[in-house]
Amino acid sequence: MRHLITLLCLLLSFQVTACAEQQESKAKPSGFKVVTVVSGLNFPWSLAFLPDSSFLVTERDGRMLLFKNDGVTRVVRGLPPITTGGQGGLLDVIIDPDFTKNHTIYFSYVAKNVEGVGTQVARAVLDESTLKNLTVIFKAEPKTSEHKHFGSRLLIKPDGTLFITLGEKAQHPVLKTGQVHNAQNPSNHLGTIVRINRDGSVPKDNPFVDRKGYRPEIYTYGNRNVQGIILHPETGKIWFHEHGPKGGDELNILKPGANYGWPIVTHGVNYDGTVITNKTSAPGIEPPIIQWTPSIAPSGMTIYDGSAFPEWKNNIFIGALVQRHLRRVILQGNRVVGEESLLKSLRERIRDVRTGPDGYLYVLTDSQNGRLLRLEPLSSP
Repeated sequence: MRHLITLLCLLLSFQVTACAEQQESKAKPSGFKVVTVVSGLNFPWSLAFLPDSSFLVTERDGRMLLFKNDGVTRVVRGLPPITTGGQGGLLDVIIDPDFTKNHTIYFSYVAKNVEGVGTQVARAVLDESTLKNLTVIFKAEPKTSEHKHFGSRLLIKPDGTLFITLGEKAQHPVLKTGQVHNAQNPSNHLGTIVRINRDGSVPKDNPFVDRKGYRPEIYTYGNRNVQGIILHPETGKIWFHEHGPKGGDELNILKPGANYGWPIVTHGVNYDGTVITNKTSAPGIEPPIIQWTPSIAPSGMTIYDGSAFPEWKNNIFIGALVQRHLRRVILQGNRVVGEESLLKSLRERIRDVRTGPDGYLYVLTDSQNGRLLRLEPLSSP
């Protein structure tokens, strides 16, 4: 029976993909305890640790909170106007690699103009609990009336460049003849991952610089809605995941100039069950490392590089919104060799996951009474 399941997985995927249920059975159960660090958060979205052991949490309704190691919580002042509603609001936050010298943070949020709403990214100096010298360094164009699929995870690579993930703004995948889907139209930012310098300028080695019909900030396109991106601490490769429709969530490795296929190819279908395309692969389309059908609805992502859980070293951890768990993905090189679903008994939507400076794993739950949780090893006998 097991061999038959494996064969069916391969026949259905046609790519180097994996069926989540089959892979999950290969992981040994993990042992840990869960500690509530903070409760009463209002739809928290992102977590960033500061060098002094304090940390920032963003809430989707437009608040950024600073939790100091003295136990006092402060509301960060000086944020720009933020548009909330639907899936939009205050989203990701990360710190500059030279934070100890420049106290700079970067954050993404939804803003509006006369055309509609869209993702923007700003940088600012965090002075105690106040933002100063705020500069908007990126605006996704065009803005639209749709309040979904903003993407919006941030990553700074060791070369100093900033990656910004962007959704395709929930444009219907089946278009009229002659229309081009947002994610396949590189003259806009929607459905892309962009790469800029930290001051907002465009790196000269971006794949589409000086190419007619392409926005120079674009690094990849054909992305549906990317809400997780992370740098592998040993290989230097960037991994990211993205939401499929009904089925077809993907885990990918970032490649400059690549087209990841949405909606030309997908393992998913429309939410009403109708077919988007009968193609799960096509020439010139970068295939996923694995895909999840049914969807787990991935959000947040870390590659564990702490010391508290040696057995988790270099495992990927991904928050699952719809399936309400924390997904552990076990790698051998660029292959997925096992998976495990953690925190299922909590029945909580997991919005973000980070490796803490103390070596523990931290998780944000996505609700009106959201929590910051810490996963710690079980006490030794």
